Amino acid sequence: MQQDLLHRYIFDQLDVRGELVQIENTFQEMIANHNYPAPVQTLLGELLVATCLLTATLKFEGEIAVQLQGDGPVKYAVINGDDKQNMRGIARLQGEVTGSSIKDLIGNGYMVITITPTKGERYQGIVPLEHDSLDKCLENYFEQSEQLKTRLWFATEVTADTAKAAGLFLQVLPVNKEKSVEDFTHLEAISNTIKDEELLGLDANTVLTRLYHEDNPQLFEPQSISFRCGCSRDKTIAALVNVGQNELLADVQANGEVKISCHYCLKDYIFNEQDIKAIFN
Repeated sequence: MQQDLLHRYIFDQLDVRGELVQIENTFQEMIANHNYPAPVQTLLGELLVATCLLTATLKFEGEIAVQLQGDGPVKYAVINGDDKQNMRGIARLQGEVTGSSIKDLIGNGYMVITITPTKGERYQGIVPLEHDSLDKCLENYFEQSEQLKTRLWFATEVTADTAKAAGLFLQVLPVNKEKSVEDFTHLEAISNTIKDEELLGLDANTVLTRLYHEDNPQLFEPQSISFRCGCSRDKTIAALVNVGQNELLADVQANGEVKISCHYCLKDYIFNEQDIKAIFN
């Protein structure tokens, strides 16, 4: 199976569109060395899938951030990405994780979807977390914001050797309402038969052929998904300028160096006394 791809598809005679996303390498890189509890890894996998699907669905050029936050043991979880499907993500814990549902992990909270287009105004949508699963919360978002019937199916698998996440998306097309609802109901019933191991282990063509072989799905060219942190030494230097030379030099005297770690990829940026002076000169 080709890894880390987003597929879009439509049907010849049905007023419904779909997306299928399958992610492995990007997911593995995102959670590597973070030592998240298993339910948090699963949550981040689902949030990664959701962000990829949202990026394709909302059709914009620019950046997107999808964040869950609340008063539960997971203070927040966020995926940052863009329309090129470059993704990174992180979770922050503030208590012991004892459950696996959205309510168990996030507690009383909400999802914030922030879109920053290359051109145009920034958009932000807030979605209450009123269901026990992320897919149901997102379905509620689409019905409220776009008033379009939408269904999502998520699957994740995290072991000592690998991490995989996948998602299936169906949405009615705003054409003939009566026909599109009928078409959607037909495809939804078929899609409900999908098994997690099929979503995670079979290539996209096989998945869609097994599900919709009588409905002739038409696939567009797939889009690659990749992990891209975006941190750099130059960006770290720009942040250090705001701290001030004297405070940084005092830090060097106390610790021998200034070390800044990226929260997303855990890369360390090291600065000695000469580096600090060079920044301000």
